[in-house]
Amino acid sequence: MAVLAATTGGALSAPAAAEGETPVGQVEFPTHCLPPQEAGLPPADGPTTARITVDNAAPQVGDTVTVTYQVARTPAVNPVGAELPADALTPTGRVLLSGAQSGEVTVVGAARNDPVPAGAALPAVTMTGTFTVTAPGQTALAPGGYTLHTSHPLGLDTVCTPAAGEPSGVPVSARLTASDLPTANLRSVFLAAPSGKPGAEVKVTAAGFAPGAAVTVAGRSGAAETADRVTATADEHGVAVAELPVKDRATTAVVAYEGPAWTAKQGSGPAAYAVVDAAPAGAATATATAAATATQRVTATVEPGTLSMTQAGEDITLGAVPYGDGGAAPGRIGTVTVTDARGGPAGWSLIGKVTDFTGPGGVHIPGASLSWTPVCVAAPGSASACAAGSAGVVGPEGAVLASSPDGAVVGGTFTVDAAVTLQVPRYTPPGAYTAVLTLTLS
Repeated sequence: MAVLAATTGGALSAPAAAEGETPVGQVEFPTHCLPPQEAGLPPADGPTTARITVDNAAPQVGDTVTVTYQVARTPAVNPVGAELPADALTPTGRVLLSGAQSGEVTVVGAARNDPVPAGAALPAVTMTGTFTVTAPGQTALAPGGYTLHTSHPLGLDTVCTPAAGEPSGVPVSARLTASDLPTANLRSVFLAAPSGKPGAEVKVTAAGFAPGAAVTVAGRSGAAETADRVTATADEHGVAVAELPVKDRATTAVVAYEGPAWTAKQGSGPAAYAVVDAAPAGAATATATAAATATQRVTATVEPGTLSMTQAGEDITLGAVPYGDGGAAPGRIGTVTVTDARGGPAGWSLIGKVTDFTGPGGVHIPGASLSWTPVCVAAPGSASACAAGSAGVVGPEGAVLASSPDGAVVGGTFTVDAAVTLQVPRYTPPGAYTAVLTLTLS
């Protein structure tokens, strides 16, 4: 577990289209705009040209996505009967979600406009908002109605809605495809003894299983199961206890799993076990010849180790971000060393989760604003390889920092590192913002 701190002192936009090209995702739909009653103007009907973009088109469930709604053209006109001064137009709107996730996102824009002559069309506006991804699959985003508020000389609202209604009257402008978060496998198995004679029973405790699940406890030789097998039922705490008779001399480890066969998702890692034969009867008896001989069996046992990790340092200090500008606060986690000395076929995974960042006055920066780019290197002589997790958002739901696959022979020492970046929103109040990053190895 590490503490991250960032110090402060926008929204991303898509690349502009080349001149003469239609920007990707730009759509047009008939719009009915009602000017404020105080203006004494008739309704304005005509096309709205709009575009929706997202800052992450392939998020994971739990990620926060920033949505940008741009209105490039509107039939609405200046309602004040005189020139509308600069920075007197504030837009708000709605983005419609459908597909894997439904609902709507409220978007708001800043009061930024050039002066608008009396009776002229109101200018282009840009609005942004965020939503949390709650379901895997493809979600479509379409522009909804929008309101153009003018603050001079009075507060007046021009309300524009799709003429054919929502959501059927507006075309889809953007899509995103969300994926489920990877889940850590916390199943484990413990043996009362690391070795025994052929046929001896070993007490096995399997933990981390679904309450009430049928748990198979079986012997393993490399990646294959041996003939040793019993079943038990997990209690309300997910713990199953069994006595496993180990008769197969090929057994070198014991695993536990749910379902018809062992898998990395529903099975435990292996616990090493050695079948130790007694010396054969008569092996040390001298022969009746003058030159008597004797033989003895020599047995050595390799004791299984554990899966463990250590981390350099406790705190992570991110770079400072100027107040008002926002942007990326970079840093690096403390280097993690993973040691796998279990001697079985199961791999491992290292998962990271981060809380929200809390600053002065209880102001928060969402944990989903922290992303990383992991690196993993196996030490020379390690029996298995190491894979770095995907670059992307860490967040409170967690992400894979590094992993090692299952194999006939696994184990070794692995060095894990990651560059981290916190995206600080614009105009975040100055001060130190602190979160907790927790790493879990299983």
